[in-house]
Amino acid sequence: MSQRHHPSISQAIATLASGMLFGFGLALSTMIQPEAVLEFLRFENFGLMLVMGGAVLVTMVAYKGLPRVRSKPLLGGQFQQHASHWNRDTAVGAAIFGLGWGLCGVCPGPAIAALGVGNWDLLYALAGIALGALVQGVNKLS
Repeated sequence: MSQRHHPSISQAIATLASGMLFGFGLALSTMIQPEAVLEFLRFENFGLMLVMGGAVLVTMVAYKGLPRVRSKPLLGGQFQQHASHWNRDTAVGAAIFGLGWGLCGVCPGPAIAALGVGNWDLLYALAGIALGALVQGVNKLS
C-alpha cells in the first residue's frame, strides 16, 4: 500500500503558480480558442505547432537535464522515472481523446484555462470529459 503525500505550503504555492503560468501560456498562445486549435489540426495555422514544440522541448530539457544538475528537486522529494506502459486500453483511450479533440478543438487543460477568460460554452466539453473519465473509472472497477 502506498503512502499518501501531503504537500507542504511551499509545494502547494509552487503548484498553483505553475498552473497559473500554464493557463496564461495557453491563453497567450490562443490554445484556449477551439477555432485556433481546429485551424492547427487542419494544417491552416502552424503557430500552435511552435507552441507545442516549445513545450515539448522545455519539458524534455527539464526531465533529462535537472536530475543531472541537482541531486534533489527544489521543494523536496526525489526525482523519479515512470515506466510507460502501452496496451490496448491506452491505444483506445488515445484514439478517443484524439477524435474528441479533432471534432471540437477542446483539450482538458485549455478548456479549464478558457473558463478563466469567460468561455462558459466549454463547460459542455468539460462535462463530457468528466463523464468519459467517470465511465473509464467505473469500467476499471468491474
